[in-house]
Amino acid sequence: MTRELVAHNKPVFDQLHPNIYGATVGLVAWFAVSAWILFDRQSDIELPLIMVSALLLMAVLVPWSLSLVWKKYQWPHHAHGHKTAFHDWKEGDFAVWGSKLHGMHAAIDMLLPLAAVAFGLTALGVVFLICADAAH
Repeated sequence: MTRELVAHNKPVFDQLHPNIYGATVGLVAWFAVSAWILFDRQSDIELPLIMVSALLLMAVLVPWSLSLVWKKYQWPHHAHGHKTAFHDWKEGDFAVWGSKLHGMHAAIDMLLPLAAVAFGLTALGVVFLICADAAH
């Protein structure tokens, strides 16, 4: 006999929590700011940085504007009158392609690649600056 408690009535969510979207935007901003601060040392790099920044801006603005349109034209009976707390969302399940993931696992699966890219670029930029300084 096991002593673990099994929660049978966990809520199942089909949308990410707004905090996850906020963390996503924060990681994308971290990536862009670190690219500008750490790699903008030569005059020929500005155009690629502008293009990457514009691409990242569109990657954030398009889903955000689509969510605004979706909220505006939502059916009245689908409107949620209450806000779900992040703690409740992460402890619940997240519906994915006919299956379910634990809420925290879904958040990690979404944010981990973005965090790896943002923090990896920052680490590469710091190493780049150290090597450039050591070469002089």
